[in-house]
Amino acid sequence: MTELFTRRRALLAGTAGLTALAGGGFWLAGRGSGDPAVAANWQDPAVSPSAAASPESAVARSVPVQPGPPGLEQGAVDVLAAPNPGALVSVQTSAWWSWALMDRKTGKIVGSSNFNQTNMTASMIKAWLAADYLRRAAEAGQTPSATRMNEIRTMIRDSANPPAATLYEELGRSATIARLIDVCGLTDSKAGDGWSTTRLSARDTCRIAHAIGSGKAAGPTWTSYLVGEMRAVRGTGNFGIRKAFPAAEQSGIAIKNGWVDRQATKEWNVNCLALGDDWTMAVLTRFPLSTAWTHGGEIAKSVATQLRTKTDLV
Repeated sequence: MTELFTRRRALLAGTAGLTALAGGGFWLAGRGSGDPAVAANWQDPAVSPSAAASPESAVARSVPVQPGPPGLEQGAVDVLAAPNPGALVSVQTSAWWSWALMDRKTGKIVGSSNFNQTNMTASMIKAWLAADYLRRAAEAGQTPSATRMNEIRTMIRDSANPPAATLYEELGRSATIARLIDVCGLTDSKAGDGWSTTRLSARDTCRIAHAIGSGKAAGPTWTSYLVGEMRAVRGTGNFGIRKAFPAAEQSGIAIKNGWVDRQATKEWNVNCLALGDDWTMAVLTRFPLSTAWTHGGEIAKSVATQLRTKTDLV
């Protein structure tokens, strides 16, 4: 059901005009005609974001600009080879933030000094819930109903919460997170008391994205479908890492973001997962509710923009 797909990132002549905000190997199943026959019955659901827009009292914070076109400049230190990669990326913010970058060819992961520290995932975990359900269904010889496939589609594209809650229960709650850790080879992460409170680190998030792209997470039957849905993320959830790339390239990058206001901690949790042909990237953030939730996406975009100037991988 899957096919190999390698997207060569176009180096656009106009990238020098792109304003950059401060701040490993197998195959990637691609889009195509590999979807099961039930696809004909899927409907395009209405947008249903996982969190409401930030309150009017929230204060937007700017992220400094770092100019420069994408691509490693001659004489520059490649972030993948740097002795202290985290020092090559900076963001002026009081928020907690963490990032990681994986070279899918080698499996090497670099990142901030705290890339092993965890954050509550919010909707970012929905990519795994879809993968775990679809893989297990295929292994059991079951074909998901059109209704279930529509639920998964809106859960990924629009970050709808009800399907996530349903799948989390069906998949055994913490049992699905135990499988996540085993299947994706995670070292830092653990289950919470619900799907959105699962705790992931940035480097583990890179491993999850790679497991999705390699077919390990969703299995051979459904990988092409899941990656395609993650490429089709839209609306409120379309922010962060992907926005650091030229518009023509963004639709080829699979993402799943998470954003939620945690009243118990009085903080926003805003996280980004991205899957490219040869790389995966994660940026996790948390900060007070008094700051607009979009600040997390700007931090992620900033990190991704800087990384594009510090390695030829992305």
